[in-house]
Amino acid sequence: MFLANFLIALREGVEAALIVGVVAAYLVKVGRRNLLPKVWFGVIIAAALPLSVGAIMTWGPYTLSFQAQEILGGTLSLVAVAMVTWMILWMSSNSRQFARKLREDTAAQLASGSEWGVVWIAFIAVAREGIETALFVWATIKSSAENAIAAPALGVVTGLVVAVIIGWLIYTGAARINLSIFFNITGLLLIFVAAGIVSYGIGDLQEASVIPGWGTPIYDITAYLDGSVYSWLTTSTWWWTLLEAMFNVNAAPTHLQLIGWVLYIVIILPLFLVRSGMIGSQHYTSQGEK
Repeated sequence: MFLANFLIALREGVEAALIVGVVAAYLVKVGRRNLLPKVWFGVIIAAALPLSVGAIMTWGPYTLSFQAQEILGGTLSLVAVAMVTWMILWMSSNSRQFARKLREDTAAQLASGSEWGVVWIAFIAVAREGIETALFVWATIKSSAENAIAAPALGVVTGLVVAVIIGWLIYTGAARINLSIFFNITGLLLIFVAAGIVSYGIGDLQEASVIPGWGTPIYDITAYLDGSVYSWLTTSTWWWTLLEAMFNVNAAPTHLQLIGWVLYIVIILPLFLVRSGMIGSQHYTSQGEK
C-alpha cells in the first residue's frame, strides 16, 4: 500500500512540480519576477482542493446506505482509472514537448496582458494533479484488504516530498532527468495499479447489484494461501502483501472482475507502449527539457 501510493504521489507530484517550475523559471527569465507571488498564491489555493475532495470521499459516504456506498465507490474507482489513464497516455507521447509547450502557453498569456492567466496555468496544473491523486489514492485504500490509513498516508507524503525535491532541483539546474524515461517507467507501473482498481470497481458495482455476478468467483486460490502446504504461501507474506497493495491481486475474482482486469491490460498496455515509443518506433534517449 505504501509503494502504490508513493508511486502515484510521485508521478502526479513531479508533473505538477515541473509545470510550476517551468512557469516560474520562464517568468524569471523574461524579467517578470513580480508575478511569482501570484503564482505561489494560486499553487497554495489549488493544493487545498485535493484535501477537500479527499475529506468528502472519505467521510461523506458514511451517511449513505450500503448499496449507495458500493455504487459510489465503484463509480469513483472507475472515474479515477479513467482520469489517470488519460494522463498516462497523454504524457506518454507529449513528455518530450512538455516544457516547450508550457513556455509557449506562458508567453502567450503574458503577450495578451493576462497576468492572472499565468497564475491560472499553475493553479489548474496543481489542482488537476492533486484531485487525480486524491481519487486514485482513495481508490487504492478502499480496494485494499486492510483498508489502512497510516501506510498510504506515509506513501503519499513521501512521494510528494520527493516530487517537490525533484522539481526544485530541475528548476534550479542542480539536476537533469530524462523525463521520457521517468514518465514511461511510472506510467508502466501505474497501468497495472489501475487494472487492479478496475477489477475492484467492478466488484463494488457487482456487490451493489448494479451488474450481475457477485459471489461467483471464476477461480478461488484462498485455500492454497493458508500456509498449510507451503509455509511461505500465505496472504501475510511480504510478497503477497506487495502484490495485493500494488496491483490489487485478487485470490478469488468474479468473472467480470478478471475480464475487466485483462481487457484493461490488453487494450491500454500496447497503446501506451506504442505512444511512448517503447515499441514500434525509435526510442528517444535524449534528456527531457528543462
